[in-house]
Parts: sequence; C-alpha cells; structure tokens
Amino acid sequence: MPTSPLEKAEAIASVAHEGQLDKRGRPFLAHLRRVAGCVCGEDERIVALLHDVVEKGPGWTLSALAAKGFSPEIVAAVDALTRREGESDQAFVARAVALPLARSVKRADLKDNLESARQFMSGPEAEERIARYEAELRELDAAIQAAA
Repeated sequence: MPTSPLEKAEAIASVAHEGQLDKRGRPFLAHLRRVAGCVCGEDERIVALLHDVVEKGPGWTLSALAAKGFSPEIVAAVDALTRREGESDQAFVARAVALPLARSVKRADLKDNLESARQFMSGPEAEERIARYEAELRELDAAIQAAA
C-alpha cells in the first residue's frame, strides 16, 4: 500500500495507464516517470505522474483524484494539463501556463514527447508531431517569459 503522496500518484498512474504504450513502445508509465524525473519538488513530480490520468485513464476524473486525497493545487494542475475535446494547442498551452505548478510539468512533457518523436517515429506523422511539439514548446516558453 502506498505510503506517500508520490507513491500513491505512481500507483494510480500505473492502474490508469495499464496496457497503454508510450511513443517508444514501452509501458506508458515510463513516459510519466521520465517527465517526473525532469521536474523539481514533490508536488511537481506528483502532477507529472498524474498529468495524463484524466485524459487517457479510463474512468478517472478530477473528483476521483481529489477523493484520493490530492490537494486542490495538485488537482487544479492536473486539470490545467488535461486537454479538452476540440481545444486548440494555443488554448491548451495558455491554461498550462496559468498555473505555476503545471508549467514545468507541461514543459517536461513536451520535451519528452519531442525527443520520443525524433528518436522513435518516422515519416509524415513524425514530421507533423515534431512540428506540433516544437510550436507548442515555443508558445509555452513565450508565455512563461511573458508571465515572468
């Protein structure tokens, strides 16, 4: 049984993403761990582990995360990192930048996705993803600069 909030986040992520693969063809949890390894602070690591749970984890909601005892700040950061259906990349990035706890996680997530696309994908789909991730990263960095 998980004893710390970080262990609880990893356990939830493991269950939520069971059977899912990342862009490298590895268990999706590996992506979440790489993102968590690129941010500082326990809250950022928790958010990194949970950032795709609501979007990609069947049955998971923000309310369920709150019911598991995660703070309102962590739940809000996960919400900011959960893409809405039909949402533009610009609107998505703007929501992530609005919360300091979400910013570093979004940046680490984009960088990991970009690196994975460059190394493990090819063809037109890879080119499209790389261009999208690079554009989102530029938008994120510009928004972070503007907020500073």
